[in-house]
Amino acid sequence: MTVQLQSKLPGVGTTIFTVMSQLAADTDAINLSQGFPGFDPPRALTDRIRWHLEHGGNQYAPMAGTPSLRQAIAEIVRRFHGTALDPDTEITVCTGATEGLFSAITAIVRPGDEVIVLDPAYDAYEPAVTLAGGKTRHVPLRIDGNGHDFHPDWQRIADEMTPRTRLIVLNFPHNPTGATLSADDLGELADVVRDSDCLLVSDEVYEHIVFDGEPHRSLLGHAELRERSFVISSFGKTVHATGWKLGYCAAPPGLTEEFRKVHQFTTFAVSTPMQLGIADYFSDNPSWCEELPAFYEQKRDHFCRLLEGSRFRLLPTRSTFFQVVDYGEISDEPDVELAVRWTREIGVASIPLSVFCEQPFTGTRLRFCFAKDDATLEEAARRLAAA
Repeated sequence: MTVQLQSKLPGVGTTIFTVMSQLAADTDAINLSQGFPGFDPPRALTDRIRWHLEHGGNQYAPMAGTPSLRQAIAEIVRRFHGTALDPDTEITVCTGATEGLFSAITAIVRPGDEVIVLDPAYDAYEPAVTLAGGKTRHVPLRIDGNGHDFHPDWQRIADEMTPRTRLIVLNFPHNPTGATLSADDLGELADVVRDSDCLLVSDEVYEHIVFDGEPHRSLLGHAELRERSFVISSFGKTVHATGWKLGYCAAPPGLTEEFRKVHQFTTFAVSTPMQLGIADYFSDNPSWCEELPAFYEQKRDHFCRLLEGSRFRLLPTRSTFFQVVDYGEISDEPDVELAVRWTREIGVASIPLSVFCEQPFTGTRLRFCFAKDDATLEEAARRLAAA
């Protein structure tokens, strides 16, 4: 007898990141699709992890994270955002940002609740809302008249809120566009939620990769917003080690308590030697995060220079390690079809922007990851320029 299974996520398939990375591997293409660096973490960091592997750091860590790493996170938050967090009651180490996002969303969303996400939106948000019994309301970012810049439309977000709005999910620095928030944006967001019970989940995994001398404006640095926010970040992006899957959630004590109720049953504990080694590294190298913007800004600028003179139009990239290009002068082919074809035919894999949206916006845009060595970027640009 065949068991009949009714899917809880009937509209969800394999993520575009898995699809494009697999296609790149199958066709031996240069993979500029999925967001992972093409270089190793610092040697001093891996040495510290190795030391803990060989000196007893191999059993369960505390559910909330090792005290040393939670203290290191508190110090990073203090240095960059001027906010003092209690490592015991306001910081939880999780298995990457994806687990942190899932635990935060499912901890607070109840059946019938509504959750606002801003398109283009990372694909991990809506499935968590659906599994919690909530309904996702998609609000597109505003695009300027030249199609260059993406920005929250705070009035439209306010108009979409109802008494059932439980949560707004934010993602700044923004994947895939690289958009960032200003101090005025934080003030407008505070105005939107002030007279409501709406909570916030802020996906800030690219918090240390912001360019052109601009600071990252975290919800942790805004006293009013912080009191209703889960802020999620990731060491994978910060130390060039996305495969380690190690992140954290910072939230006020009451929200942290609810977060940990879910976290303890999705992960319980995160890799002990990884936590201990990262804590050691940041204790010994406190300036690491301050050096990241210049490192990736050089990568961005090099990739953009390589594409100068091509028929691509390069959109401003203020953060992250992604460059969005408009290919409208080359083709009017839909972005998913073109991304697949170019992976097969010219040997460069990308991510189409339409997959980040409920209602794809008009335009012909692809996202490329420039977190690669110079030789890889140069060969990829050579192939793309000939397209």
